[in-house]
Amino acid sequence: MILAFEVGGAVIAAGLLGLFVFGLRRRLIQRPGGTFDCSLRLAPAEGADPPTSGGGTPSGKGWVYGVARYNGDRVEWFRVFSYAPRPRRVLLRPAIEVLGRRDPQGSEELALLSDAVVLTCVHRGDRLELAMSDDALTGFLAWLEAAPPGQRVNVA
Repeated sequence: MILAFEVGGAVIAAGLLGLFVFGLRRRLIQRPGGTFDCSLRLAPAEGADPPTSGGGTPSGKGWVYGVARYNGDRVEWFRVFSYAPRPRRVLLRPAIEVLGRRDPQGSEELALLSDAVVLTCVHRGDRLELAMSDDALTGFLAWLEAAPPGQRVNVA
């Protein structure tokens, strides 16, 4: 009986420690500032059919909720539900080409934050979609266009 309480207490303590570390990681990512909520999904290659739901609208599959942080000429993207201290993806400003923007459609509306706008981009040959609030999108596009002189910026 005492062993069951000790094991139960250890499991609860481990769970609380995990939640604490999870929150601490988020706080450390946001500490330097310049962060915004940003979901990411790899987009299908050009010419390939996008993942769709039964009605032909884009599906909500593949979206990963994250936090992006500006760091000089890069945007570092971190998964929210992870313990990894390093960014999962790094986007370099000169390598980002914006192809277009759209509102979430179909089941995407359920997979993304309520005020999200989807931005389709190419980064070093990889097509990806970023979903962020309208305010974050304005900041992101301004950051792209504020490249130092001589750098190529591709904003559609």
